[in-house]
Amino acid sequence: MIAAGQARGVAEPWAEPDFVEAVTRLQRARQTGARGPVQVYDRSPLCTLALARFLRRPVGEVLAAEVERAAREGIYQRRVFLVRPLGFVTPTAARRISYTEALEFARVHERVYAEHGYHLVDVPPGPVERRAAAVAAYLGPPR
Repeated sequence: MIAAGQARGVAEPWAEPDFVEAVTRLQRARQTGARGPVQVYDRSPLCTLALARFLRRPVGEVLAAEVERAAREGIYQRRVFLVRPLGFVTPTAARRISYTEALEFARVHERVYAEHGYHLVDVPPGPVERRAAAVAAYLGPPR
């Protein structure tokens, strides 16, 4: 969403009033269009709720409805991978958050998931390959 907004000439798409709702609509489209017996998502509507709280934005109708739909339909497993910070943040055009802010954002995620009854499975810091292997081992062999 950020890269697409910046490609359209919007320097800070996250500052747009509809940003959180647009993220939610994209997540729903990806989730409802997914196929296969197991799907792994890098974000859920609860992550977007954490984003809204972190940005101190109101929870709009689209986000509220999607959080409620996910709970009602049991879309997501109750165990959620939480990828722990590496110890630094590399700034990019899309990533302008400081390391301190990133840690606070992670705490907001933890609170949101806990409030909604999810259990966090820690994925410790390390190289991408080691993190991917930890998630794959947790999920078990493909069915």
